[in-house]
Order: sequence, then structure tokens, then C-alpha cells
Amino acid sequence: MSRTPDARARDNQTRKIQENITNVEKHFGEMCQLFAAYVRKTARLRDKSDVLVREIGIYADTETPHLKRGMKQFAEHLAKIQDYRQAEVERLEAKVIEPLKSYGAVVKRKREDLKTTQSARDREAKQMAQLERTRQRNPSDRQIISQVCPV
Repeated sequence: MSRTPDARARDNQTRKIQENITNVEKHFGEMCQLFAAYVRKTARLRDKSDVLVREIGIYADTETPHLKRGMKQFAEHLAKIQDYRQAEVERLEAKVIEPLKSYGAVVKRKREDLKTTQSARDREAKQMAQLERTRQRNPSDRQIISQVCPV
């Protein structure tokens, strides 16, 4: 039995949806991992800079008053830069990583919806094939056909 044009169109649509879901799953997962790695590296850089600021302060305490004041100001400016880096880390986590992570659940739900839809289509196709076989065997027996006919 050949597939009708509608069935082929539905199959193509289903295949395209499956490809889209797989594509999103692959690329969004990869982007989420890369952004998370970027945030971790940025946070480690911030931590290293905090250590550097402390070390500059410790060294400044051993120098002459004029050099001490200049080094303390430099350390303060470097600490302010790290405050911006901390804000960057927090923004990336909240505005990029969390939304990307939420797509995992969306993709899973869409994959389940597609599977449910495909199962319903398969059941309908089987029922229609059974109805057609019954019609061919008993073309004039309406009672048997109506019992096989899906509601």
C-alpha cells in the first residue's frame, strides 16, 4: 500500500521537527557548556586578581609613604575592575547560562510530544489500513465496517 501525499507530507514534517529538536539539543548543549567554561575561567581570573590586589597591598605596606599611596591606589583600581568582572560573571550566569539550561527541559518535552503524536499517527494509520482491508473483504456488510471504523 503506497503512502498518500498527506502521509508523506506529515512524515517529512515529522522528520524536519526531529532534525530541529536534535539540532537544538546538540548546539544549545554545547553553547551552555562553553559559556559555563567561560564563566568559570572569568571567575578564576577574578580570584587571581583578588590575590594580586592583596599582594600589592602587602608590598605597599613595606614601601615609602609616597610609593605606598600610589600602590594602594593602584590596588584599589584593580579591585574595582574585579568588581566589574564579578558583575560580568553574575550576569552571564543569570542571563545566559540559566536560560540555555532551561532549553534542556523544553527539548525533552518537545521530543516526548513528537513521540506521542507519532504514536497516534501510527495507530490511526493501522486502523485505517484495517478498515480498508475489511471494506475490501466485505464491501456490502456495513455492520462489520462500522465496527472496525475508528470513532
